[in-house]
Amino acid sequence: MLADNPDLVTVVGIGAGGWADLGRTPRQALTAARVVFGSARQLDLLPAEVTAERIAWPTPLLPALPGLLDARPGPGRCVLASGDPMFHGIGVTLVRLLGAARVRVLPHPSSVSLAAARLGWALATTDVLSLVTADPAELRRLLAPGRRILVLGSNPAEVAATLTAAGHGVARITVLEQLGGPAERLFTGTAATWSAPPGDPLAVLAVECVSGPAVPVVPGLPDEAYETDGQLTKREVRAVTLALLAPVPGALLWDVGAGSGSIGIEWLRGHPACRAIAVESRPGRAETITRNAAALGVPALRVVTGAAPDALAGLPTPDTIFIGGGLTRDGVLDACLAALRPGGRLVANAVTVESEAVLAAAHAKLGGELVRLAVQRAAPVGGFTGWRPAMPVTIWSVTP
Repeated sequence: MLADNPDLVTVVGIGAGGWADLGRTPRQALTAARVVFGSARQLDLLPAEVTAERIAWPTPLLPALPGLLDARPGPGRCVLASGDPMFHGIGVTLVRLLGAARVRVLPHPSSVSLAAARLGWALATTDVLSLVTADPAELRRLLAPGRRILVLGSNPAEVAATLTAAGHGVARITVLEQLGGPAERLFTGTAATWSAPPGDPLAVLAVECVSGPAVPVVPGLPDEAYETDGQLTKREVRAVTLALLAPVPGALLWDVGAGSGSIGIEWLRGHPACRAIAVESRPGRAETITRNAAALGVPALRVVTGAAPDALAGLPTPDTIFIGGGLTRDGVLDACLAALRPGGRLVANAVTVESEAVLAAAHAKLGGELVRLAVQRAAPVGGFTGWRPAMPVTIWSVTP
C-alpha cells in the first residue's frame, strides 16, 4: 500500500481556515509527522499538538527542494500546500520530482472551488488562469463578452490595466481574500475605474466580461489584428495553412521565416498546451512578433532572432514545422526536414517562381500534397466593384 512506503511524502492541503477545517485523515498525518515543510504562514496554522520539526520553505524554493527532502529521509515527512496540492500546487512538483508512488496527496478544497461557491459560478464553464508564473498578457486570449475568469496569483491593478487596454474596461472585478478563513473578504469594482490598494496576497480575482471586443478562436484572424510591415501570411492563406499544420495539444511548432508571427501565434491560440518557436532573421520583425504575441494573448511564443538554417541549431525537436520564408536559402529545407521528429509534419508556402521550384522538386522526391491558392478580394473600380487578385500561394505539406 502507498501509506506503507517508508520513502513516502504526504502532502496535506490546508486552507485559510487552518486546523479547524481539516478532516480526520489530514490531522492524523500531521500529528504523526516527524517533519513538516511549508510556508511560514501555513506552519503558523498548526496547533501545538503537531510536534514535528517545522521547516519553512526558502526562496527560491525549487532549486532547494531536492536537498531539503534528501536531508531528512525516511517516514513521517509531510508537506503543507494551499488548498488542492494538485491544482497549480506543490503536489505537482513533488510528483514530478519523486514519482507518484512516493507522494500521498490529501487535498483540501482549492481556492478556485471556494471562489466559485461564493460567486455562484459554474466551474465547468469558467476559465481559470494562474499568473504565478504566467504573463498577465495571457488573459487577453480568454476575453469575450459574457465570459467568466478566475485568476490566481494576480495583482488586481495589473489585471485591471490589462483588461482596460484590451477594450474591456467595463469588466467587473471581484477580489476574494482569505477564502474559508475568519478574515474572508470580498470587494468589487470595474477595470477602468479600479483604484483599490493591493490587498491580501492570499486572494483569487474573479473577472466577469460584460462587453468588449472578442478575438475569434478559429484560425484566420483578420489581417488588421496584426502589427506588420507587410510581411504577413494573409487571412485566407493563413487559415488553410493552419488547417494543414493541424495543431494538437502539446505539440511544438517551428515557424521559420516568421514575418509578423501570425502562424505561430494562431497555432498557440489553438490550445493552451501548444508550444511554438518563431524564427525571424530581421530584428525589427522579431520585436514585432513579440508585440503581436502579447496583444493576442500568447506571450509564451518564443522568438529566435537569426537566419535559418544556422538559427535552428540547438532548438528543441519540433513536432511540426512551417516555412514561410527562406525556402531558396541554401540548406533551409534540408535542415528542417532533418530536424523534424519521426512522424512529424512540414508545411511550406511559396509565392515566387524560384521558391515554387524548390517545393516542386521536394514534392517529386518526398511526395506529400501540393495545393495552390488564388484569392481575389472585392475592391472599388471607379464607381463600381471588381475583383483584385492577390499573389497565388503554393503550399506543400508532407509527413516525411
